[in-house]
Amino acid sequence: MNLEDFRDHCLRFKGVTEGFPFDKHTLVFKVANKMFALCDLEGFNGANLKCDPERAIELRERFSGIKPGYHMNKLHWNTVSIHEDVDDLLFFELIDHSYQLVLLSLPKKIRLELQD
Repeated sequence: MNLEDFRDHCLRFKGVTEGFPFDKHTLVFKVANKMFALCDLEGFNGANLKCDPERAIELRERFSGIKPGYHMNKLHWNTVSIHEDVDDLLFFELIDHSYQLVLLSLPKKIRLELQD
């Protein structure tokens, strides 16, 4: 996994925007103005991804490369490292999961527009 693969995967979803709302080093991906992924551009080594709380606990117990979200709500966010035991397939799946969680939290009208 590298930064370009991560970025390309995040941008493949409908309605996704990217930006720098916090500083010039933290790249944030949003759907309908709600964050689902963010990473540090300096020395990319992983990302913060939204996660179902029960699944987050399970993942943290199974993988040393998945920890409670750094500077995020620890219940709903994980920090996923690319330099440990998380392979690319799982990393991509966790990006998908994060996007879907945010998508499902949106009002029905917006959600239906994005699902077409």
